[in-house]
Amino acid sequence: MAHPLKTSLALALSSALLTVSSFADARPSNKWRVEFDGGADSDGSIVLRLSPEGSMPMDATIAITDGTGENAVAKAVVDALKEQLPKEGFHVERDDGEDVLIKKKMGSADFDLEVLSNTVKGVDIDLERE
Repeated sequence: MAHPLKTSLALALSSALLTVSSFADARPSNKWRVEFDGGADSDGSIVLRLSPEGSMPMDATIAITDGTGENAVAKAVVDALKEQLPKEGFHVERDDGEDVLIKKKMGSADFDLEVLSNTVKGVDIDLERE
């Protein structure tokens, strides 16, 4: 049986390596496209994280109700991001109905974007750097 201290150290090291590797993959951009596919088959939430270079990450939580179509999901995301993100740093808009564009404003830092969680069944999310 493994010693509890050795097991704890191994788990901590594994966690640290995963964290470092996720930062190594980060490629900030000045603009991101968030594509939504499918309507909501359940109530749930989407949590997005924006990480501007040189600043603390910002999380935005968007509540989605069962039966919401993909275009309405995109609208809910736009509305929530406009409310939760600093207005001086980002411009958020819908494109093609089911897509959301998030752009940095002049003088703001490039940023990375990730989906921290999506508990909405039936809604797929794809992130693209632009």
